[in-house]
Amino acid sequence: MTSRSVRTGLPLWAHLAALVLVPLLGVGAFAAFLVVRAGGDADAAAEADRSVRSAAALATAAGAVDREVLPMLTVAALQNPGAAQSLGVPAAFAEAALSAARSGLADARSATDDAVTAAGRHGATAAVDAATTTIARLRADVDAPGQDLGSLADAYYGMGEAADALAAASRSEMAGASTADIPGATTAAVADVDLVARYVQASSRQLPQFLGWTFAATSDLDTGASWTQAQQDYTSAVLGLGGLRSSELAQDWRDLQATPAAQTLQGTIGAAGPEPVELPLLTISGLVTAGTERSADADALLASAVGTAVDAAAADRAAADAERTTTLLAAFLVTLVAVTVAWWFGRSVTRSLAAVAGQAAQISRGSLVAVPVTGPREVRTVSGALDDAVGSLRRIQDQAAAVARGELDSPTLSESLPGPLGEVVHDSVQQLVRSVQLRDRLQSELAHQAAHDPLTDLPNRAQALQLVDAALARGQRSGSMVGVLFVDLDGFKAVNDRAGHAAGDAVLRTVAGRLATGVRAGDTVCRLGGDEFVALIEPVDDVRALVALAERLVAAVAEDVLVPHASGGQVAVHVGASIGVAISQDGQLVGETLIAQADAATYLAKARGKGRVELFDDELRSRMAARHELDAHLRDALEHGGLRLVYQPVVEVVSGEVTGWEALLRWEHEGRSVPPSEFIPVAEDSDLVCDLDAWVLRRATAQLASWRTARGESDGGPTMAVNLSGRHLADPRVVDHVRDALTAAGLPAQLLVLEVTETVLVDSPAALDHLARLRALGVGIAIDDFGTGYTSIGQLGAMPVDTLKIDRSFVASEDPAQRSLVTLMIQTAHILGLGVVAEGVERVSQLEDLRDDRCDQAQGYLMDRPLEPAEAFARYGAVIAPGVLS
Repeated sequence: MTSRSVRTGLPLWAHLAALVLVPLLGVGAFAAFLVVRAGGDADAAAEADRSVRSAAALATAAGAVDREVLPMLTVAALQNPGAAQSLGVPAAFAEAALSAARSGLADARSATDDAVTAAGRHGATAAVDAATTTIARLRADVDAPGQDLGSLADAYYGMGEAADALAAASRSEMAGASTADIPGATTAAVADVDLVARYVQASSRQLPQFLGWTFAATSDLDTGASWTQAQQDYTSAVLGLGGLRSSELAQDWRDLQATPAAQTLQGTIGAAGPEPVELPLLTISGLVTAGTERSADADALLASAVGTAVDAAAADRAAADAERTTTLLAAFLVTLVAVTVAWWFGRSVTRSLAAVAGQAAQISRGSLVAVPVTGPREVRTVSGALDDAVGSLRRIQDQAAAVARGELDSPTLSESLPGPLGEVVHDSVQQLVRSVQLRDRLQSELAHQAAHDPLTDLPNRAQALQLVDAALARGQRSGSMVGVLFVDLDGFKAVNDRAGHAAGDAVLRTVAGRLATGVRAGDTVCRLGGDEFVALIEPVDDVRALVALAERLVAAVAEDVLVPHASGGQVAVHVGASIGVAISQDGQLVGETLIAQADAATYLAKARGKGRVELFDDELRSRMAARHELDAHLRDALEHGGLRLVYQPVVEVVSGEVTGWEALLRWEHEGRSVPPSEFIPVAEDSDLVCDLDAWVLRRATAQLASWRTARGESDGGPTMAVNLSGRHLADPRVVDHVRDALTAAGLPAQLLVLEVTETVLVDSPAALDHLARLRALGVGIAIDDFGTGYTSIGQLGAMPVDTLKIDRSFVASEDPAQRSLVTLMIQTAHILGLGVVAEGVERVSQLEDLRDDRCDQAQGYLMDRPLEPAEAFARYGAVIAPGVLS
């Protein structure tokens, strides 16, 4: 901005005056709001006044209607000679008593009409008009000739309903008064009116309902339920009056309770038993007199409560009017004073602020100059504040520079800044510092988590490979040996199965601690996963000492472990360890190879009886080389068509019909047939088994589709069973492999059966999930070699399977206990809705036993050996010879 534009602008006093007008407009708006609110309060007080008066009039009318029932019943009783006699009315006085009762009825009707008319003047015309019409109709019924107590039931209940309608209108009016925007004192007074109004109606209804109940002893008038409800309403209303806010009303209520009339009614009605009794006329007369007096006292109590509420509402209205007047006057005075002061102050400080404005302009351009504190008091205050602001800005500048330089421990960052803005800025700087520190700490923690097992806090597999690689590099430079101990626990799965996974976790943590304590200082223990650990030992001076260390670790692991028990407390469990030892002397190996060598030695230790130590030597090296060579040849066979499938039939036990086929993989290599037990474990050590399974799926489904096309089948027919390895089933691609094979072959999903082992189902949650997804495609699932794994019969119902294939070892056994177990397996499977296939059936006696046990299907050399595709097609649908089934 140029100096000319500054000189030609509006003077400061004009700006200040304009600035003052903004809050003045707010003051005016607020004053208008207060005036409107005060008017609303006055209207609310007036509405509360009207609602209270209307509610009280309606409550009085409801009570009058209820009280009219009593003389109505009395006239009806005296008109009935039997009832008059039971009331103890002498015949000579019966006519006089009837005349007096009719006069009382006329008076009651007059009182009712007056009360209803008065209620109509206060509003609620719909309720009043309806009640007036109902009352007139009921009176006409009552006055009809021949009426007695038994025929007055409709009128009796109708009058009660009319009174209830008026009472409901009263409560509605009272609710409107209670929800109005009125002060607390008036709200309390309105609440007192509501309590008293409820008592007026309840007390007016109590005596008529009671006498109607007593008349039931000598007439057909049955009012027992009405009397019970009326007494409950009366009791509730009396209890409610215990909550009166007004002390004067509370005292009036206590005085009313102490009156002879109230005492008489309470003594007689309160002493009534569960059954109606006949009361003499004198007693009834006394009750009627007491009821009239109590009603008059109750009406007076209601009038007093209404008066209190009306007075409170009037006071509220007067207060609202006074507030409105005061608000208008105050707003005018504030506006006048504010405008005058603003004009005078603007004129007086204009020149003094000019100098401060110039310094502020320099500061606004980024020059943190010192501001002299001179001039009038107000200007000195502004100058001082501006100078303090410059000082704060300098500290902010210093702190920002420290953060930018990464000096997070600089003393400058701990200096607080004055004022709320300074606190916010300082907090922001501190938060930035904490965020940077937290980021560094989280990066460190994440790096630790990425490199360590969360259960044992030992280095994980990835970190173990890095540590072994680094140790091998150091050994190569120094010429020292590096050793790896591969530790695989024995019996750990049994702990998980029997004591639960919490116990298994406790065992793993304990074993990890024992291994870490058992190795030398400077050696490292890592957890590869599951129950497998490795210990990195460097340097190794003596192979025998390394083996001795491994044996000490085996002994340490073998000690009992205390684990939590499901019923509370702890229980001792036992696990062992098999350890394989591998040594690198020249550092030429990589970490993964050295760990694999130790793993191979561990495998040998387990094969030789477990709980022992084996050293990786030339023999094992030769075995590993052979396995690697076999793996390479198997890959080549898969790629160049060196594999084939044969098919063994699955037949129905009863009929002998072929109901399915199992695809079996065969490999001819270098002139010999390599058994699956030899090459499948090699494939399962890598992802090669997934490729093998996918190849078998494609060929087997295509073969069955080809047979179906040749036979012209479109529905049903034999199924094709394919074995899936555990590694493949845990692979996320398995669902796509199965779906793609079915789609390519055009084979219905229900004709494919996937066979898996029990171990896969127990050990791999991912495999269970994939099985459920495959089953959702419509594919059948069978547990292969059932009985040889760890699956309990009780677990079957929760597994996504359709069929059990009983292992051949149970079918071939001559042991009666094994035979009984086969029967139990079949029965349990059927109870769970599963099919059963018996494997390895080779004798007629075995087939007959299975038929006796109602086994569904069988498979074995007795029916047929695995067949080439052409032979299998020739047997498609064939039936076992009758001699076999006989």
